[in-house]
Amino acid sequence: MKSTLTRTFLRGLITFLPAALTLYALYLLVAWTESLARALISPFVGDFYLPGLGIVIVAALIFGLGVLVSRPEVARVLSVAELPFTNLPVVKSIYSSLKNFADYFAPHDKDHPQQQVVLLRAPGGEMSIVGLVTRQNFSGLPGALGELDQVAVYLPMGYMIGGYTVFVPRNWVTPVEMSVEEAMRSSLIAWMASARDNGREPAPNAPPPPGREPY
Repeated sequence: MKSTLTRTFLRGLITFLPAALTLYALYLLVAWTESLARALISPFVGDFYLPGLGIVIVAALIFGLGVLVSRPEVARVLSVAELPFTNLPVVKSIYSSLKNFADYFAPHDKDHPQQQVVLLRAPGGEMSIVGLVTRQNFSGLPGALGELDQVAVYLPMGYMIGGYTVFVPRNWVTPVEMSVEEAMRSSLIAWMASARDNGREPAPNAPPPPGREPY
């Protein structure tokens, strides 16, 4: 009886926690944007304020920033403005890491895709690992790195922020029709989500996968 009650309670807790934490995070974000917008416009409009105006203002500012940085002349000015962030010893490491991580998830030209989920498997091996291609060309890198005819694959780790990057031959990886966000989310929870949780319907009578082709 006690074990049944415990299992039932845990099921309810597991169902409640993700929704509660998501709503709380959204509440904090909305509260922060609302307070920021109120502080910005109060000198001009006094006590007049419409609920939700903070979200509109922040979204408009982010969109406007995106429009600005899309212009070559503004991009050149920003490259000068970020010099302190790219030259100070400690700040340089933090800023460069975050910027490179953000650039990886930014949209890329369809003719030059940079984001690709792949299945990594060594020839003759039975073990497969899902990873993300982070670099397809090593030209321009110093020494032996610039001579590599391989791809860089990032292997995320479950239940923590981190992973490993390996350089492997191109025929070791097979592209997977999955978004980077979906692969990262599934890797974070050790692929325990069901097909429906990932927005995919299972196919019980689906044919076997086709033969592997080089990437």
